[in-house]
Amino acid sequence: MNGHVLTDATTMVRRSLRRMRRYPSLTVFIAAIPVVLLLLFVFVFGGTMGAGLGGLAAGSDDRAEYVAYVVPGILLLTAAGAAQGTAITVSMDMTQGIVARFRTMAISRGSVLAGHVIGSVIQTLLALALVVVVAVVIGFRPTTGPASWVLAGGLLVLTAAAIGWLSVALGLVTDSVETASNLPMVFMLLLFLSSAFVPSASMPEPLRWFAEHQPFTPIVETLRGLLLGVPSGDSGPVAVAWCVLISVVGYLWARRLYDRVPARVGG
Repeated sequence: MNGHVLTDATTMVRRSLRRMRRYPSLTVFIAAIPVVLLLLFVFVFGGTMGAGLGGLAAGSDDRAEYVAYVVPGILLLTAAGAAQGTAITVSMDMTQGIVARFRTMAISRGSVLAGHVIGSVIQTLLALALVVVVAVVIGFRPTTGPASWVLAGGLLVLTAAAIGWLSVALGLVTDSVETASNLPMVFMLLLFLSSAFVPSASMPEPLRWFAEHQPFTPIVETLRGLLLGVPSGDSGPVAVAWCVLISVVGYLWARRLYDRVPARVGG
């Protein structure tokens, strides 16, 4: 290991960005699924599901109400969707022996992992930009000011970083790319069992309790508060606490798994 952690991390980030430039379709794919779901929810289910919502897009029809409600959840879905690509990329490095090669080199251990995470965050931001454009085109209109938008962006970055660290660990713990592609699906399941698409108050009591005590509900409620000005209670501090906890757990788990990879010079 050497002491030039920042230099090593920059090198690893450049490696991730080169891969991203070589395969731009992956970024488009990460944005495509949320866009398809956004259009499906709004134009197929939006009129019905928006009928029970109020206060998000005052003076608008039911579909516009649901656009306002669902877009923060779709943004979070975009951040979660990048987890699969990150886990696959890390797993490919593992199965091809690249991580083992890195273990023989004078490279900071944290920089190798951080390169994947930072690259994932940048890719997520690009995908989010595409999703936001589509959301605005179909009628999404934030009602708060630029300062709140910046805070919402910061929360999305924090969430993407937290998911990125956990995804790196999931990529390291698997023994095949196929398994790595499946494990991050748990993030999607958690999103659909949160208040991202319907209010948790409309759920049966056991499911409602679960939705209100899992990480994604406070995050999406905070995003709604920052973008639409609706009350979010104490969701903000809880959302940040969840992001920090997931980041720490993901980092420590990934670091431990990386240290257990046997160093290899040849082959």
